[in-house]
Amino acid sequence: MSPKHIVFKKVSRDKSVTVYMAKRDFVDHCDFVDPVDGVIVIDPVQLKGKKVYVMLSCTFRYGRQDMDVMGVAFRRDLFLVTRQVYPELQDKEKLTHTKIQQKLLQKLGNNAFPFFFEFPDNLPCSIALQPGPSDVGKKCAVEFEVRAFCGENQDEKIDKQSSVRLTIRKIQFSPENSKLVPSAETTFEFLMSEKPLHVKLSLPKETFYHGEPLKANVEITNSSSRNIKDISLSVDQVTHIILYSNDKYVKSVAKEETSDSVPSGTSLKKEYTLYPLLAYNKDRRGLALDGRLRYEDTSLASSSIVKQEVLKEVHGILVSYKVVLRMVASGTVGSSEVSSGGPLQAHASQT
Repeated sequence: MSPKHIVFKKVSRDKSVTVYMAKRDFVDHCDFVDPVDGVIVIDPVQLKGKKVYVMLSCTFRYGRQDMDVMGVAFRRDLFLVTRQVYPELQDKEKLTHTKIQQKLLQKLGNNAFPFFFEFPDNLPCSIALQPGPSDVGKKCAVEFEVRAFCGENQDEKIDKQSSVRLTIRKIQFSPENSKLVPSAETTFEFLMSEKPLHVKLSLPKETFYHGEPLKANVEITNSSSRNIKDISLSVDQVTHIILYSNDKYVKSVAKEETSDSVPSGTSLKKEYTLYPLLAYNKDRRGLALDGRLRYEDTSLASSSIVKQEVLKEVHGILVSYKVVLRMVASGTVGSSEVSSGGPLQAHASQT
């Protein structure tokens, strides 16, 4: 196996432990999740008889890493599992589950040992709130990490010199297997108007992928005495922080403002295109993003998919999207804003 095929390699400061992983993104396919696998290379001389462990953790963080108020850290471990890699407790063949592990073991020699983890069904995906330009340090996030370390036992304090930390991401993928066509219909009754205003908002499908334009169909039948003008549409990201504060944030990630109008007694049928992309929201503080790895770009957060019999609180952060249609109804006694919204699983998938 040539070195160019080794994607990630990290060495501890004292060179006692080196971690090799072929990828750092692990996909949740709804019915199964990609397992976390890799290989650890040890230096027996540097270890000095100590054991080597590897840990997989999922942490919810609400505040900077260095924040600690009266001895209470703003973080909670949602999942933590540790396994001994060296001395091995099983034959290497029983611990080797993937072809990339096999190739790495062949290349790296007798001091290389495989590790393998499977995610439980109830874990959230990686997610982080985008910091503002002046914010420093880690803020609100659900993070995954692989950590290798050596010690007399797995419970002793980890020596940073003899440990390796790699941030990984668990990302959502949702296949387009739903035939549901999202739509919302609303009828507005106005004072001094005998007939109503009827509005229908619909989407061509339920699932949209990162980078995909979103097309929204608008049908307006204006039988009222009011004139409708200034039609606008937006894609709103709704973020619930449910583990600590139960905060809720609603932020527009795409907007189309028009001068389209529907005079009294007329109707409109039109398709609008919206582009909910992180590229247009780079400096928006508090937007939910798919977990960001250092020096790598990411996307707007995928919609949270909460599996049956899993408590929502375990997810820490829940994200959903909706499309909102707004317009101004003007008349002889002034004007008022009316709106109609429909739920949207925009960005429910990672390509």
